[in-house]
Order: sequence, then C-alpha cells, then structure tokens
Amino acid sequence: MPQGFLAFPQGFRWGTATAAHQVEGYNTNNQWWQWEQQPGRIVNGDTSGIACNWWRNAEADFDWMVTLAQNAHRLSVEWSRIEPREGHFDEAALERYRAMVRALRERGIEPMITLHHFTNPIWLEEQRCWLRADRIVPLFRRFVERVVRALGDLCDLWCTINEPNVYAVMSYFGGRMPPGLTDMGSAITVMQNLLVAHAAAYEAIHAIQPRARVGLAHHMRYFQGLRPHLFLDALVARVIDGIFNESLLLALLRGRWHWMLWRGAPVSARKLRATLDWIGLNYYTRQRIAFDHTGGQALFGTLVNTPGVIMSDYDFGEIFPEGLRYFLRKLARYRLPIFITENGLPDADDDLRPMFIVRHLRALWEALQAGCDVRGYYHWSLVDNFEWNEGWRMRFGLIAMDWRTQQRTPRQSAFLYRDVARANALTPEIVQAYTPELFSQVFA
Repeated sequence: MPQGFLAFPQGFRWGTATAAHQVEGYNTNNQWWQWEQQPGRIVNGDTSGIACNWWRNAEADFDWMVTLAQNAHRLSVEWSRIEPREGHFDEAALERYRAMVRALRERGIEPMITLHHFTNPIWLEEQRCWLRADRIVPLFRRFVERVVRALGDLCDLWCTINEPNVYAVMSYFGGRMPPGLTDMGSAITVMQNLLVAHAAAYEAIHAIQPRARVGLAHHMRYFQGLRPHLFLDALVARVIDGIFNESLLLALLRGRWHWMLWRGAPVSARKLRATLDWIGLNYYTRQRIAFDHTGGQALFGTLVNTPGVIMSDYDFGEIFPEGLRYFLRKLARYRLPIFITENGLPDADDDLRPMFIVRHLRALWEALQAGCDVRGYYHWSLVDNFEWNEGWRMRFGLIAMDWRTQQRTPRQSAFLYRDVARANALTPEIVQAYTPELFSQVFA
C-alpha cells in the first residue's frame, strides 16, 4: 500500500444523486402522491409536500453543489409532469427541465438523467400498465423519445430505470410501495416488463442520439448467510442473491432469463443483450439471511441484522464497505464502464457518515487498483429529502434540511466530500482532519 494519498482517475465524476419526487415538491399527479394521502402508508403520516422545493428553485441547491466542488449530478424527470394525461405532453414542464439541466451545465456539473425513478402518472397506474408489456413498452418508449428530443442537446448520459428489482419487489410483492400488492407472480411480470422497457428505451435513445451513453441503476445488496457454516443459511442467501442481484445482469448482459423470470416472458432475453453502455451500481449494505423452515419472509429466508455491528439510523443497514469492492469487481467482468449511482446512509447527527464515506472510497480505490473501470461516484444524497415510505425521518443528505422551514445546513461530511472532490484523492490530511481514527487503516 503506497504512502501519501489515494488518487482517483483524471476526470473522475464526484457527484450526488436525487429523485424528482423526493426533491421537487407537489408532484400531485403521480401514484406516490396518492399513496401518501392514505393513512398508515408513510411513517409518522408524513407527506412529500413542498419536498426540497426544486421545481421552483433547484438552482439554489445547484449552487451548493458548486460550493462543495461537485462536477456531476444524477437527477430524474417526473413522467407525470411531462405527460399528465395520456398522449398530452406539457411543454412548460419540459422547458423547466431544460432550465434545470442548463443550470447544471452552466455550473460545470455534468447531468445524468434518470427517466423512471419509482413514480408513474396516475393514468398509467390506474391501468396497471407495468403488468402489461403490450401497453407499457410503447408508452415508455414514447415518453423517453419526447424527453430525449427535448433535453438531448444538454445531456448524453441517460439512466433508463432506477432499481428495477426494488420497484418490482417492493411494489408488487412486498406491498410497501404503490400499488401495494403482495403477489410474486405480479412482481415477476413487472420485472420482466421493466427490462423489456429498458431495452426499448435504449434503442429509442440511440436512434435519436447515436453517441448517447445509456445504462440503468441496479441495486445490489450483499446477501450472506447468518451462519455461513450452515448449509441451509448459505443456500437461501445464494438463491436470494441470484434472484435479486443476478437476474437483471443475466438478462441484460448474458441474454438469458433467470429461472424465476423466464416464465411467460414477453420476449426472448436474447433481445435484451447489448442494451447497456454502462452499468450503475446502487450499493448500501450487507443483509444477513437465516433459513426459516416455516417459509420466512421469502423463499424460506428471514432477513436479520448481524449481531453486534454498527447500524445506521432506524436500523436501515449495516456499514459494510467490503460489499462495494466485491460488487465492483463482479461487475467489472462484464467489461462495461461502471458508475456508482447511489451510496449513502441515513445519519441525522452525522456521527457515522464521515467514516462511511472514507471507508467506501477506500474500497472504491482498491477496486480501481484491481482494474475496475469506475467512472464516477454519486453520493446519496445532496440534501435531506422525502424518503418514500419512511417519510422525513431518514436523513441521507450531506446537507441537513428542515423540511418545514427549508433551512439548509451543511454537515461535516459535506466538507469531507468537498475536500476529496477538490483533491480528486483521499489524502492523509483529509483523513486526519475528519476521521483520524481510520488513518492507520486507510494508509496502512
């Protein structure tokens, strides 16, 4: 291990990531707004409300990105604003997005635009379109074409869909996101349709913008048996890993449906091959699995926390940077550029985030030294925002925000991340200033 500092490649992207519904405010025409109005759906009865007020004044937070030395940002567009009624496109909404993306460019911040991040227009949701390939694929393609034609002169880095596995599982099997179904068959169908819709979007974007760079953001969780020496714990962990982590990669990169997804697939998976120019990794935590002969939460597995480990707020997850390095090396086998499209933790008092950032950036640096082609790191998130069914209680932001007053206050971790971005390196001075207890580990 060299002394001195851990340098990152020239031109490396240091950014943050957000989602439209979580930051824009008053997205009243999508299914999540409806979901928030139903008692018991969101922790503490919270609603997104004005959120972070980005629809009116995102530029104020873009200025914070400049202050914090960021050169990239991943944001999403809201389908329900752009196509509020089927076939009716709102040019004023598209112009507002143009203004936002232009404002990023003017500040030296490269945009990555996500085209679907969990939300649907109400008209689309009422028709249950994600359960019908014949409906959703042409509708999504048409929407994507409209957005790319409107914004393509300002952006050539596109993320088609955020976390297809999370959306399918949480919305159609886990029941924790709208429409709140608990049917495995529906979740499988939606997962298939998400991947087919991605492939259609990939084709559409390249038809309009041949030199575009198109990928998606894939959530990967490090599943491990609670008692790895016990065969059944390890087996269940491998099965869940195969379904949740590997099925998407198998379809899009190998052209084969996973055994859980092939049934009734709308097209041959061979048609999905070569529809990624890059792969995005959303990584947060390790998840332990214990075999449960009664059936457990899924496939005879019960999700548990590792005894005695440090957990982030509200037991969101275990801090396990080794999982980031593991997945980067795994994805590198596919010989595609990689972006870390999300990585972060809820930590209201910021006592864990500095350590989290340093340890994960050390793991990222190790992956780069092993030959992984990682082009950028997008921390989740810039500012505290509405965290879906968890409401406002989970604080992921480098910048603290009081959602009632909109007051912003940068946390210490914001300055740590700023200093890394400015140096394009993890230096001894940075580690000593913010996480001195990690110095010997980082520079051993």
